[in-house]
Amino acid sequence: SPPLLGLLPGRVAVFPLFFLALLLGFASLLWLQLSCSGEGPVPGGEQSPGAPRQPCPPQAPLPPAEDEPSWGPHRLALLVPFRERFEELLAFVPYMHHFLSKKRIRHHIFVLNQVDHFRFNRASLINVGFLESGNDTDYIAMHDVDLLPLNEQLDYSFPEAGPFHVASPELHPLYHYKTYVGGILLLTKQHYEMCNGMSNRFWGWGREDDEFYRRIKGAGLQVRRPSGITTGYETFQHLHDPAWRKRDQKRIAAQKQEQFKVDREGGLNNVKYRIESRTALSVAGAPCTVLNILLDCDTSETPWCTFG
Repeated sequence: SPPLLGLLPGRVAVFPLFFLALLLGFASLLWLQLSCSGEGPVPGGEQSPGAPRQPCPPQAPLPPAEDEPSWGPHRLALLVPFRERFEELLAFVPYMHHFLSKKRIRHHIFVLNQVDHFRFNRASLINVGFLESGNDTDYIAMHDVDLLPLNEQLDYSFPEAGPFHVASPELHPLYHYKTYVGGILLLTKQHYEMCNGMSNRFWGWGREDDEFYRRIKGAGLQVRRPSGITTGYETFQHLHDPAWRKRDQKRIAAQKQEQFKVDREGGLNNVKYRIESRTALSVAGAPCTVLNILLDCDTSETPWCTFG
């Protein structure tokens, strides 16, 4: 269908991809149904037989429409950096739409789909999502697609007092160091602008959050974290399986030194990109907007943006 084709770069032949998309779509939906029902195989074999690997799209009725006063005045832009992880997206969008709606948080989910041929750049995608999220949202969530909140006590409300790190080191299933601010981080748009967004110099996986922590401190902001959460490392479900989806953690040449530096010049002010397409989708009844994003790289500045 045209909306699904909108997820793909326009330069690729249409008809072969149409049939491929249909095949992948049916396979992904079947995989999702089996895995969330506990009947499908679990990659890596780490779970007990019959245990669900990820939540099924929720079937419970949603609260009343967003125009009711009980939803409050603020609206969240949920920014999801993304590339080729469709089975996780099928679970993420309906789950998060229901989770936030149940908490009466006005929101819009933006899937930031990198479709260029450079290495993945999570920070630049978040910068683009911030710039493209519109004036009807006044705060953002930088949200990994493979991390689902399981505890309904987690706070996704407007972080007026400063950046709020939902996936704190005491709760995240993998990352436990005290300066960690990745996974899920909420900021008002004003505070994100005070930091000049995130550095665009981080191509490949990791370290961009550590640099952003230093930006937060440099802007005079204090990171806050959840309190009173007793579920520990069971607070979130992590859908990523490294056994079958490798992350691009390659470090080449000057990149090894650059990853520990503070980028004092770049960020929101100089991210270079083009929106190839903007598509409104509904995933299991949950609305979202997919932005196909072509990032630009100055290879004289960051030669590690390519796979060569």
